[in-house]
Amino acid sequence: MTIRLIGATIVCVMLGLFISASAGQAGTNDVVAFADPQPGVAVLSGAEPEAVLVSRELYSRSAEAILLAPGALADPETRNRVGETAGDKHVPVLTVTPQTADDVDDELGRLGAQRVVRLGEVEGLEGRRPAIDLGDLRGNRPRDGDEPIVMVSRDTPVDATLTARSGARVVEVPFPDPRANTPAVAALTGASSQTPIRAVGAGFGDTEDFAARVDQARRTPELPGGGQVVFPGRRMVALYGSPDAPALGPLGRQGIEASIERVRRLAADYQRVSAEPVVPAFEIIATVASSEPGEGSNYTSMIDPATLRPWVEAAGRAGVYVTLDLQPGRMDFLTQAQKYAELLALPHVGLALDPEWRLKPDQVHLKQIGSVEAAEVNRTSAWLAGMVRERGLPQKLFVLHQFDAGMLGQRKNIVTDREELQVVLHADGHGTPPVKMETWRRLLGDLPAGVWMGWKNFYTEDKPTFSPATTMAVAPTPWFVSYQ
Repeated sequence: MTIRLIGATIVCVMLGLFISASAGQAGTNDVVAFADPQPGVAVLSGAEPEAVLVSRELYSRSAEAILLAPGALADPETRNRVGETAGDKHVPVLTVTPQTADDVDDELGRLGAQRVVRLGEVEGLEGRRPAIDLGDLRGNRPRDGDEPIVMVSRDTPVDATLTARSGARVVEVPFPDPRANTPAVAALTGASSQTPIRAVGAGFGDTEDFAARVDQARRTPELPGGGQVVFPGRRMVALYGSPDAPALGPLGRQGIEASIERVRRLAADYQRVSAEPVVPAFEIIATVASSEPGEGSNYTSMIDPATLRPWVEAAGRAGVYVTLDLQPGRMDFLTQAQKYAELLALPHVGLALDPEWRLKPDQVHLKQIGSVEAAEVNRTSAWLAGMVRERGLPQKLFVLHQFDAGMLGQRKNIVTDREELQVVLHADGHGTPPVKMETWRRLLGDLPAGVWMGWKNFYTEDKPTFSPATTMAVAPTPWFVSYQ
């Protein structure tokens, strides 16, 4: 009897130790670590470190965390290893500096963290929690159900991105805008109305701005090259000219399909020297400056929109962006633009104004350089921006050609911050490289905020024509390049 009792006691003790050890071994794996963010859209930004804000949004508790010293992930191999571990083990990653130590300590306390991995020379928080090796992390249980979407950009701190990856579906964009590229748009359109969507950092704007852009991403057609924002997610290279008019530029020296193939080859040449995707484009002269007075004595010849439509539609099918260029003579830009409203209503079509060919009532072409006042430019851009809003279109290019200071009167008063448009100042100077660069530098002076620079290469007037590499070496690098 005594032997049996002793044996039973030993079995019970061993069983108890086994159960206790098993529970200890399971540790955080039995804990539901993840919080349930509210459905809807929000931006995570504020005075606290962004990684702390992400951790607070995604985690209700975590017995473990990874702490980083500044620069601890400079080595790509270490960064990959930490990223994989954080993702597999589902634990937050927080950088500790003298400035962030208190915020990180508060977050570790909220999480109930008992053990931490310390990578690099982490200064501060010593002795408050036992340190373990990266390989000894027990981790947390994976999230049940749908993951929240967390949007980050290339500017997001690495610890915030890794913390987001550890507990959510991360969508990374090249710049902080949910409309930036096709993967972002696809993620948002594929998400249910109950999926929480968060963005990390003030670069995404406030929550109201971000929510409006998420809504646009979900319902707006994409541009050639993807996304719904023109720049900085792509560069464009264009053939300039008019159909069946070889004297006006290279676009008119071959038919539609041959022009598409030609500009694709040109864009491919630029892609070899561009970090951003390069999208082929047409700049089609829709209204041509005329030496004859013509109808209404306006010294402009307007091409029937029906003549241009096959070119515009074929370009759209081929992933080629189109800008319609106006040379209005004595007409005003807005009146001419409205004649092409149905073409401009297509998502891949923008507008270019060429003030060189804008005449005053007593002027004729080639007697002077034309010009336009800021007020007329602003009326035209306001109308175009209204079309974008009303028809649910992606951003449009709004190109202003210039090579002489007088062409754009009161340039500082031109509105350049319309959300619906991206304004390009297109430098049209030609000649030798020093002459072209002097024009470029002159146009850059007092450039209004929010303007993207464009550049024109001439096949005959330039001596020599800049190569793609030379063009891309111009500073600042042009976003829109056309060939005449």
